[in-house]
Amino acid sequence: METAYTAERGFGIWKVTKFYAPLLLQAFSQSLTYPLVAGIVSHGVLGVNALTAFSQGQMIMFMIGALGGGLVMTGMVFAKTRKGYVEFKRLNTFMMVVLLALQALVALPWFSEPIFGRIFALPPELALVARRTLLWGLVMNACFFVRNVPMVVLFNNLESGKANMATFTRIAVTMAFSAAFPVFGLVGPYWGLFALTFGCFVELAVTWLCARPFVRALPGSADGEHVSLAEQLRFTLPLSLGGFLLMVSPLFVAAFVGRSANAADMLSIHYVTLGVANPVSYAALRMQAVSIEFPPEREGDRRLLRYALAAGALLGVVPALFATPWIGNWYFGVYQNVPDRLLPTVRLAIGIYSFICMIHAVRGRVEGIAALRKRPRAVMCGQIGYTTALFATLAATLPTGMPGWLMAVTAIFVAPASATALVYADLAYARRSATGRTRR
Repeated sequence: METAYTAERGFGIWKVTKFYAPLLLQAFSQSLTYPLVAGIVSHGVLGVNALTAFSQGQMIMFMIGALGGGLVMTGMVFAKTRKGYVEFKRLNTFMMVVLLALQALVALPWFSEPIFGRIFALPPELALVARRTLLWGLVMNACFFVRNVPMVVLFNNLESGKANMATFTRIAVTMAFSAAFPVFGLVGPYWGLFALTFGCFVELAVTWLCARPFVRALPGSADGEHVSLAEQLRFTLPLSLGGFLLMVSPLFVAAFVGRSANAADMLSIHYVTLGVANPVSYAALRMQAVSIEFPPEREGDRRLLRYALAAGALLGVVPALFATPWIGNWYFGVYQNVPDRLLPTVRLAIGIYSFICMIHAVRGRVEGIAALRKRPRAVMCGQIGYTTALFATLAATLPTGMPGWLMAVTAIFVAPASATALVYADLAYARRSATGRTRR
């Protein structure tokens, strides 16, 4: 079997699109499962407020999982031989065990009650929902870690379409549950979590089946050229730390918005609009993988940058559609159970979010270049900048009396723009330093 390592990888719009389109659909559909189950969660006895607690429990889960956020890029760089693949599996297993143990620890009442009850100021019944979501989310988070291995194999062989097929299977299962469960009265946060987790198991099984032929075709042997666990760990830790800081960001948003006027309404607007904005943002960020597989071929090669801008503009059409009364009123009002008085503000917020996709696409492109050049610290630097800019924007706008939803939108725009600028600056500094050393 011919692998992608021997295939020609020169830039071409069709070749790039053939690789990126499945990634885009995969990211979009993966994120889409969360707003899908919102219809299950928000129709329980606690109503739309249960979605806030459910989202905050999952937010902590994803924040812990983000400590392994650099694993996929690490695998795409190192797991291109059988030895590298074996070492990457060891790294992935090690980080999975450590981080799931951390998640179980945080779910204990001694830690979860101060987080959900004090920091997020959830009433006791909602704090309990958030804690149980975090605890039972261990199963779903384990699926995500195990999925890293076959997904890396597929990406490294430019078989993003097969990974996408697995994700479509997951979303089909989740969609079926989202339609059927409310009919049979299976509603509330715990049935929503079950629907998500079952779909993840199905996706994992399909991904493994698709990746098996490519694993067998990996060049070399398990005893070949050594790529140590320590070397991969040194590469992935800066990426993972940056990912952790990135996932802490929604906690900052929730903490600040929860202290604005009409906090319950503001949080509801924030979470239901993110349910639409996040899928397209994640799809734009998949430009990271495209940038690794189709790097610049010469100095000043900006063809992929132009491609990223165009892709981001097209992705922005999706949230713009949800800003229209016909789609927005049905999705947010009927399906998400948002009160009628909030619908105009919700549509306005999601309309503003349509402009963020280009920022994320450009950011994904430069982060992929940094990873390929084995400069994970540049990515971490950008993500630290993301978190800092988000916090500073929220801290600056809260005393002004700005509505909570607008605080969130403003911060979520400023943060990725800051991250992108910092990664570019770091790479430019490294290039100038290298040029200076060469001249000396």
